Amino acid sequence: MQKHTFPIQTTADCGAAVSRRSPLSVTWMRAHPPSSMASLLSIHVVTWNVASAAPPPDLSDLLQLNNLNLNLDVYVIGLQEMNCGIMSLLSDTAFEDPWSSFFMDVLSPLSFVKVSSVRMQGLLLLIFAKYQHLPFIQILSTKSTPTGLFGYWGNKGGVKIFLKFYGYYVSIVNCHLPPHVANNDQRLEHFDRILEMQNFEAQDVPNILDHDLILWFGDMNFRIEDFGLHFVRESIKNRCYSDLWEKDQLSIAKRHDPLLREFQEGPLLFPPTYKFDKNSSNYDTSEKKRKPAWTDRILWRLKRQPQAAIHTPTLSAPHFTLFLRSYVSHMLYSVSDHKPVTSTFDLELKPLVSAPLITLLPESPCTAESDMLISYSLTADFLSSPWDWIGLYKVGLRHINDYVSYVWVRDNQVSFSDGLNQVYIDISDIRETEDQFLLFYYSNNLHSVVGISTPFKIQPRSFLAEGPLDEAQPQI
Repeated sequence: MQKHTFPIQTTADCGAAVSRRSPLSVTWMRAHPPSSMASLLSIHVVTWNVASAAPPPDLSDLLQLNNLNLNLDVYVIGLQEMNCGIMSLLSDTAFEDPWSSFFMDVLSPLSFVKVSSVRMQGLLLLIFAKYQHLPFIQILSTKSTPTGLFGYWGNKGGVKIFLKFYGYYVSIVNCHLPPHVANNDQRLEHFDRILEMQNFEAQDVPNILDHDLILWFGDMNFRIEDFGLHFVRESIKNRCYSDLWEKDQLSIAKRHDPLLREFQEGPLLFPPTYKFDKNSSNYDTSEKKRKPAWTDRILWRLKRQPQAAIHTPTLSAPHFTLFLRSYVSHMLYSVSDHKPVTSTFDLELKPLVSAPLITLLPESPCTAESDMLISYSLTADFLSSPWDWIGLYKVGLRHINDYVSYVWVRDNQVSFSDGLNQVYIDISDIRETEDQFLLFYYSNNLHSVVGISTPFKIQPRSFLAEGPLDEAQPQI
């Protein structure tokens, strides 16, 4: 494992150096070295109220594409206030919305695949993962919880993706809570309502508070109490944030609410991310002159570990630990009246699932004839379905429906034996190319990819030359 974290930097003093992208990176020191049996994965979380704007031309800083010290495995992206006019929603229903398309265009060449998404009016939640992780990600459910207009309107509320990640339960929530400083009680009520509505009905799935990890983020709209506009702006100008932290409504609520206190957050070492004049880095100069606030937040909560009785031997809990590498704002983006906020985490875990349910093997050498033979094996506990299918993809695919060919495994099975099955897939329409390909096995029962092949090339038809007896022979 090559990823590391570093000691936390604390700079609450006035005049601390602040970069243009963010005031400081916040990092936490490991309490112990990584276990030799554990895997270390990096997750990058983005939250941004985009105020109906279209994607800017370059989001490299937001996605940390030029950070050579990062080797990311998963992107979790939550947007609020996407354009949700009637024509925009109709267009986005028929086609990918502009933001999803933009992220897929940027991330797919880096081997990231869109795993899941959920949208409710202006709220959008996206998950991307490097394709080698797909057999270990099972999407259990997606859910929308409207809280606007007495729970009937989705301009406020939350969207959630619930999944199993290497056998661990993970819930991811993107929310947009009510605005204005006087509505703090309403914000907390909406937070509780969204949390209460996230339980999964299956009997063998635990309550959300028993999930191994909850990532909760969004435009939470918490404001700074008591202080006037002039004091807040002067504190920001002088980089004196400590007084503002004391009056931050979320920080105050966590001091009084035991459950909310279980949600952790990195130190707010960046300037308040709302409200700015669009296309500038100036705080609100309109007649309203709204007071700056840290409205855009990223929280997380790890599962409580049961307390053992004094004389009861403790069972070692599965290894699952989250380390915060950075918690920053990105001040250079100005298309919205909010600045985006990101967190990068290292997730250290001992996989509960270490082998895919399906192992896929394309024939070798693979040539561009009309059919390609695929062999695959199943684990003993895998329950197949007549609706399972295998897709053929070019490396650099954007999402699971981006296949160039597919086959229903039951309808086209040609042979099977103990643990080994074979099926043909039509590749007659694939043109000669130097691109590499992948095979994915999609389980209808699990609604997830459960097996992938290693990358391979499809040789052109000229790879095989006809011999004197019309017998195909390798071309040297």
